[in-house]
Amino acid sequence: MMRKMFSWLLVLCLLLPASIAAAEETVIPEIELRILDIPDNEAMTHLRRMGTGWNLGNTFDATGGSWIKNHMEIEKAWTGHYVNRELIQSVARAGFGFIRIPVSWHDHVDESFTIYPEWLDRVQEVADWALAEGLYVIVNTHHDNEKDFYYPDSAHLESSKKYLTAIWQQMAERFRDYDDHLMLESLNEPRLKDTPMEWNFSADNAECRDAASVINTLNQLFVDTVRATGGNNATRYLCVPGYDGSPANTGDGVFSLPKDSAENRIIVSAHAYTPYDFALKPDGGKDFSWNNNGQRMDILGNIGALYDRFISKGIPAIMDECGCVDRNGNLQARVEWCAGYAAAARSRGVPIAWWDNGALHTTGENFAIFNRVNGEMFFPEIVEALLKYRLPAP
Repeated sequence: MMRKMFSWLLVLCLLLPASIAAAEETVIPEIELRILDIPDNEAMTHLRRMGTGWNLGNTFDATGGSWIKNHMEIEKAWTGHYVNRELIQSVARAGFGFIRIPVSWHDHVDESFTIYPEWLDRVQEVADWALAEGLYVIVNTHHDNEKDFYYPDSAHLESSKKYLTAIWQQMAERFRDYDDHLMLESLNEPRLKDTPMEWNFSADNAECRDAASVINTLNQLFVDTVRATGGNNATRYLCVPGYDGSPANTGDGVFSLPKDSAENRIIVSAHAYTPYDFALKPDGGKDFSWNNNGQRMDILGNIGALYDRFISKGIPAIMDECGCVDRNGNLQARVEWCAGYAAAARSRGVPIAWWDNGALHTTGENFAIFNRVNGEMFFPEIVEALLKYRLPAP
């Protein structure tokens, strides 16, 4: 009887799905890239202290709909869950160094753009959980890029200034006494939403040039507004993006670093889900290899854009959103992407932050690597690959 049972078990093992076998064989590749020259200053040290980050996506950045009865419910509108402290502790225990907390504010303000105190309290509570774990934290304005709130063109400049000044001032005042572990970010992927230029910036296009100019103006207003609140905000690290958050749109003639009363405390922030066909495109390809020259150069080109203009000159820059979607069974390819992306960023002194949208790990456009209920990792191999090539600690 035991012999027959053993035979059936052997057959069963041989018939296990290939996906399970693949998961068992997942290997983090060894990637060697020369560390490029990185200036030695306090800003570069700050980036190394930050390490590798994680985004609390689709949470405070969610926006409401007719089904929402109370604005506080919006926190769970896109993931089905409120944030719990166990999740934040799990992110810290895994080895991440900072958390970006994207926040959309427009569903949580009155007609004078005064933020409802309970919403600001809740954002602060979660930020405090992360800070208590020794993590660095970035708080931003996220899905507020609407014509009723802010919109980066000259026609909406004055109304944009009114809205954003109100929000930035309240954010700054709430976090005024926090130390350098807390950073503020002006905008998320500012762009000409719902136009053909939304994701297709061209310096030859007059509307695009106007938008880039307005974004520079708004970034300067952000710096001036936060600095004016005093306290630790006088020297706090502040993050600013270019048009649509693309590294390519932070170049000369498009993006201007804001003038600042504090020395070298502006961090240029960017996003790159690249190669697009593998990392983000709906129904895109499942395969990635660091040995594929085109795929490798796509990553190196985007991170290199930040290095060439900023890091190499001692100006801090971060890639505070990146990631690659789960394509149902391509874990090894995703692990290789994570290792390659992180190694490329490390070689150029650029911290990165994985975008986690809190999706169920079996459905949709899924970047989730942590379970929002219990904090367990869906894909520990991805976490290991990201952190294997984190920036070296100072």
